[in-house]
Order: sequence, then C-alpha cells, then structure tokens
Amino acid sequence: MRFSERRIVGSSGEQLYIRHWEPEQQELQAVVCIIHGMGEHSGRYMHVAELITEQGMAVMAMDQQGHGRSGGKRGHMQSLESAIEDAAKLIDEAAGQYAGVPVFLYGHSMGGNVVLNCALRLKPRIKGLIVSSPWLRLAFAPPAVKEWLGRAASTLAPRLHQQTGLKSGDLFRPGYAKAPSIEGDALNHTHITPRTYFSVRVGGEWALMHAGGNLNVPMLLLHGTDDRITSYAASKSLAESIGSGCTWRSWEGGFHELHNDLEGEAIILEIIEWIKGQL
Repeated sequence: MRFSERRIVGSSGEQLYIRHWEPEQQELQAVVCIIHGMGEHSGRYMHVAELITEQGMAVMAMDQQGHGRSGGKRGHMQSLESAIEDAAKLIDEAAGQYAGVPVFLYGHSMGGNVVLNCALRLKPRIKGLIVSSPWLRLAFAPPAVKEWLGRAASTLAPRLHQQTGLKSGDLFRPGYAKAPSIEGDALNHTHITPRTYFSVRVGGEWALMHAGGNLNVPMLLLHGTDDRITSYAASKSLAESIGSGCTWRSWEGGFHELHNDLEGEAIILEIIEWIKGQL
C-alpha cells in the first residue's frame, strides 16, 4: 500500500494531522475515515489500514485535536462540537480526493462518540457508519467526590490536566501479533481535561437519547462483553433503540480495543465484509 501524510486546519484553528493509506494500482471501491480514541493516535491503525487496502479501499485517519501529531493541549477538546466538525472535515477531505467514491466513517471509543454525534447532528454524505466500543458511558462509576471536583473544574479550570488512569492491560488481550502496544509510544498520552470528560459524557447521553429514528445511514456497532473501559450495556441499548438500521456485533470476552484484541484480525475482516455489503 502507498502511504502519505498531510495537515489541514481544524475547526478551532489548530493543525490536524492525517495519515493516508491507499492500495497499489487497484480500482478504488471505498474510502474509510478513521477517528481514534482517547489518548492514542491514528498511527495505531496501520494494521487496520493494511487489511482494508488489500480489499481495494483507501483509509484516511486523523489525529484528533490534542492528540498525536495534531495541535492543541494534550487530552483537551475545545468542545464536542469542534471535534464533530473536525470529523466532517476529514470526510470532506476524503470526498475531495476521491470524487464519487463511497465514504465510510469509523470511530473507536471516544472517536465512536464523535462519529455517532457527527452522523446524527451534521448528517454528512457517508455510505455507512462503523462504531467500535464507543464511549457513551464508562464501564465503571468514577468516585462521587472526583466527579464533583471535575464538574467544578470544568467551569473554573476547563484545561486542567488530569490522569485518565488507563492501564495498558485493560485495552486488549494479548495474542494478535500486529496489535500495537501503547508502551514506549511517545505519541500516546494519559491526559484528559475536565472539559473533554464532560463534553464526551454529555454527548454520549445525547446520542443515546436521540439515535433512535434519527440515524439516516446504516451502522455497524461492535462491543466486547468484557470491556473494562466503556459500557457494553450502553452500546447494546443504543443498538436496540436504532433497530434494523444497526448491525449489532457482541464479542464474547472481548476487551476494549477489539481491532487489537485476541481475535483482532477476524474483527477487522468482519468490518471489511460489512463495508462490502453496503456497496
């Protein structure tokens, strides 16, 4: 596959970094736009791109604001609306590069929240939506005192750095050789600000409340039953509210990063087959 990189100006004025993979000398069937999760970056999806490009599809993956090689304070989101608009800019970038080629939007974890809200609120011209382990609700309840202090800080010090407490062992089960570790990767971080936390939390509840009857594209929704980070139950509830417009895939024993999990390759191939089914 061929690789290139570029930068675009984000909705809040910062530079956003985009990785671009495309197949060698094949007629392009689709382009997949990827929005990563909290604390990571688009480079961790290279193995996903490898399998997708083998099927004659291109991939464009963006480092979100405050992540990877993009601008902004680490772990800080100006607003959920700005992140949604950035996702729409990535779609526009793909559509401009590949006129007439179907575009799919794929988001994981916090990125799953962003792409779902993008599809619901902005209704971009996409062929389908792929949402993996979305951060709609957390799989655990933060301590009440910490929640109260965070809410106060979101008003008084919205850019204050806090630790996410993320443990690498909670991301995926070992066994898939191509799964990228977060250890030793300088582009990963464990920071989050109060504004980011509460923006994503409110956006998750909004999406759960409004998705039923308002999603105008088919969606593939995947979540592992043993996810320790984001709520499996919230995803199941989302799937039920959308009904026939959602293909719901529950992975027994799956951890948070399904595309890196023990059955990661099988999961990526299932995503590819679903995309093919929409073409």
